[in-house]
Amino acid sequence: MHTLVFATNNHNKVKEIRAMLGEAFHIITLEEAGIDIDIPEPHATLEENATEKSKTIFEMTGQDCFSEDTGLEVEALHGAPGVISARYAGEQKLAADNIEKVLQEMQGQANRHAQFRTVISLIWKGQEHQFEGICPGVILTEKQGGEGFGYDPIFAPAGAGRSFATMTTTEKNQFSHRAKAVQKLIAWLQANA
Repeated sequence: MHTLVFATNNHNKVKEIRAMLGEAFHIITLEEAGIDIDIPEPHATLEENATEKSKTIFEMTGQDCFSEDTGLEVEALHGAPGVISARYAGEQKLAADNIEKVLQEMQGQANRHAQFRTVISLIWKGQEHQFEGICPGVILTEKQGGEGFGYDPIFAPAGAGRSFATMTTTEKNQFSHRAKAVQKLIAWLQANA
């Protein structure tokens, strides 16, 4: 079984990705790899931030690894919070504050279209490969459900009629931006590993 270091400390993301990859690959977190750093995300795009994280871990470990960066892009907010989704309401990175800020900014907005976008950066045998996943949907007018993380309580994927926060991991993965990017990653790994 091939080991891949997942350049994250977010246990929710690890849980989602392990559920999708199954037994094909052994995914280890930064913590499990003995790495205790918070990799900065200084760039203006998800692509650049994903690359920053994977390259940092590859340089530290020399192991095949991947990272991801995800943003919520709201049409009425001109694509915000986008690349700063995790710290939209401040550097404390509190999901509840981020949700509250988006809900306030969306008050009275008729256009509630939004999308989650994930970019995965895989470094395999020293070469980088990127995979993108997009989940279109809408911003709800109030929080719904207690599952998931981040903006899940206020985002309903197109065709679902309810928020990510009301879904099990399996249900969420049927729509999820991250699941779509991971499926592309898996297809690439199966063809090239």
